[in-house]
Amino acid sequence: MFRILFSFVVFVLLLSSFFSCTCQQQRDRSAEEEEIIRSVIVDEQLMEDFAKSKMIFYSLPSPLETAMLIKRAGAGFDVDLLNPLSNINRYNTNLKMALNLGVYSANMSYSSLFDQTQSTLNYMNNSRKLAENLGILEAIDEETIRRLEENMNNREVVMDIISETFMNSNAYLTEQDRPAIAAMVLVGGWIEGLYIATQLTNGSLDTNPELIDRIVYQKLSLNTVLNLLDSYKENPDISYLIERMNELRVIYDDVKIITTSNVEAETHPDKRMTILRSEAETFISKETFRKLFEKVAEIRNEFIS
Repeated sequence: MFRILFSFVVFVLLLSSFFSCTCQQQRDRSAEEEEIIRSVIVDEQLMEDFAKSKMIFYSLPSPLETAMLIKRAGAGFDVDLLNPLSNINRYNTNLKMALNLGVYSANMSYSSLFDQTQSTLNYMNNSRKLAENLGILEAIDEETIRRLEENMNNREVVMDIISETFMNSNAYLTEQDRPAIAAMVLVGGWIEGLYIATQLTNGSLDTNPELIDRIVYQKLSLNTVLNLLDSYKENPDISYLIERMNELRVIYDDVKIITTSNVEAETHPDKRMTILRSEAETFISKETFRKLFEKVAEIRNEFIS
């Protein structure tokens, strides 16, 4: 999964473990990290931030996971919902490049899950260009493109490549002490997934109940997004994103999620995902959903403009 931790050395070490491509790598690095962590003195605030970063890692859905949720809900593929490839020429600031690296990664995941081969390649190429402009081309190199082309008929391998690519991009940014940029990438991907999901409902609560349910539960993810951004609120671009996400939060405040059983987390490092299981009842009015539908579209279209 694609997660952002803090810029402290301890967090970078933890991030390296979480972003590794295999479980064995995670186990090998974990031992080294624990030894290093034990060798430094950290205060209570640092440990509190450390715990917070772990929560962020495990609770924010990646573009790939969001695309999988959309497909499992029975929704289809609509190419018109994707950010046009030609828009890439508009992005010349770190904020726009980072947000749209997230957006294009979400488009790539969505295309791949619905077996849209050419679309997947095109969005991978755009992601690569933005990564190059952001100075993280090492994460999306020619070898990655070659592997993707060679395995286009193997969905499982393609999913692994997409996951690995997005992970490496964010890991590299954090390791280069640019975690705010990495946070922007994650927000872009999250908003794009939410945009695609809401658009597939056509703004109606009656279109696809399961998809509506997935959208409602993004209220929990939004809290995680805000926690993540709050860590870098001194950055002007992050401050802008906090303002926009708070506009969404105001709407989600009218959405009710009542948990009727204990929440249990099932973590699957090999699949790079965590499943939260619980029983809950959700409540959202038509008016609230209309506002959410419109606000998500407004924010997303601002991101890609």
